[in-house]
Amino acid sequence: MKLRSLYDPGLRKSPMRVAAFMSGTGSNIKMLIKKEKELEKSRGQSPYKVVFIFSDRSDGKCHGENIACSSGIPYFSYDIRKFHEIRGIKRTALTQEGFAARREFDSIPLEIVKAFQIDLIALGGYMSFTTLEGCINVHPADLSIHSPDGKRKYTGDNAVYDAILNGEKSLRSSTLWTDMGVDTGPLLMVSRPIEVNLPEPVENLKKNRERFLEVVDSHQERLKEVGDWEIFPRTIELIAEGRFAFDENNEVYVNGKHVPEGFRE
Repeated sequence: MKLRSLYDPGLRKSPMRVAAFMSGTGSNIKMLIKKEKELEKSRGQSPYKVVFIFSDRSDGKCHGENIACSSGIPYFSYDIRKFHEIRGIKRTALTQEGFAARREFDSIPLEIVKAFQIDLIALGGYMSFTTLEGCINVHPADLSIHSPDGKRKYTGDNAVYDAILNGEKSLRSSTLWTDMGVDTGPLLMVSRPIEVNLPEPVENLKKNRERFLEVVDSHQERLKEVGDWEIFPRTIELIAEGRFAFDENNEVYVNGKHVPEGFRE
């Protein structure tokens, strides 16, 4: 059986070139850059380098420009809401019109990716569906959990809410290699868990949606610290070292070992 590495560190003498895509506060991107600097300090050189930051929004709610300026790297933004408004189309990716519009939108960041010779796109809180290839995403749920129909149970924007609502006792984050679905790509890594700690039973919380959402938000913030912020940069580090690979069925291997439910350290 022949494996194909997600990245071959022997292709270039310099570190793997990463483009960071974001839409909001960019905490995952901050941690990715922080880890890069830590690796440079401890090893003399990081195996990856964040080359630029791209955002799909141009208002004050995106902190990408500040992160880029403080890190001394280029920043680009292209507002997808204005893109759709000008064309009079709904912001959806799961229709023929939506896919066509998203490909048109993606043609701009694609040119930037090509110009900067990017090896990997890191989606850290990037809220747009993307048709670009070579992307890793981080998701606030354990994607190794499946429903009886075999589909991943906690996908989409409400994953933490759904997990707590369904009575999960712990939460984990996952990294995945993206495809054309929503959180359906090959599962790369799963984080350490955090315990679900509710102030009252779920049945009571369901009666007060505002209170329930506060509980969900607090769990998601806790999950970032031991989940997203650890495995997002760690997965990219391992990819840059050539340790992740796929077989002909896109099954995931780490250091030559099959990890069908995601790599866990």
